[in-house]
Amino acid sequence: MPRAKQSARKKKFDYNKNRKNVKKKSRKKSKPRIEHAQIRNAWDDKRSVARNLEAMGLAFDPNRSLPIKQQKLPGEDKKAAIITKPYILKKLEEEASLPGKDTKTLSTDLIEYVQYMIREHNEDYKAMARDEKNYYQDTPKQIKRKINEYKRCHPQHYEAFISSLTTPEPMVQ
Repeated sequence: MPRAKQSARKKKFDYNKNRKNVKKKSRKKSKPRIEHAQIRNAWDDKRSVARNLEAMGLAFDPNRSLPIKQQKLPGEDKKAAIITKPYILKKLEEEASLPGKDTKTLSTDLIEYVQYMIREHNEDYKAMARDEKNYYQDTPKQIKRKINEYKRCHPQHYEAFISSLTTPEPMVQ
């Protein structure tokens, strides 16, 4: 019986492959990392994904978790899933109920630009558009939009900036 050509070939070390990267890649493929700490700690490697999620009270198949209503015959009872790890479900609900933080911010260049325009021209957007520091040739509406974005993203900074502009000058006697 003839042998396959590959089995007769001598095994050679491949100097062009980085063995560290090959090992890292195989480790990534073998098992994905679970980001959520509670789920990662409660995960049982001996069980399937569906059984692990069912024990936590989570759904593996959305079609089975929310099926289309079908008429039941009398005497037919559906088996309810037993949740053995309810603390994970509670922890996920707590995290989901926390308000999301608005992380949008503006660049320091844009903040300085907006502050300069307000300092020089107050609310005159046409004058702002004609200003020599308007390098990008923004229209009055674009400048107004940038100022409103600054007001929305940094309300405390804006209030402090406006109050510093309107400080009364000391009286000269």
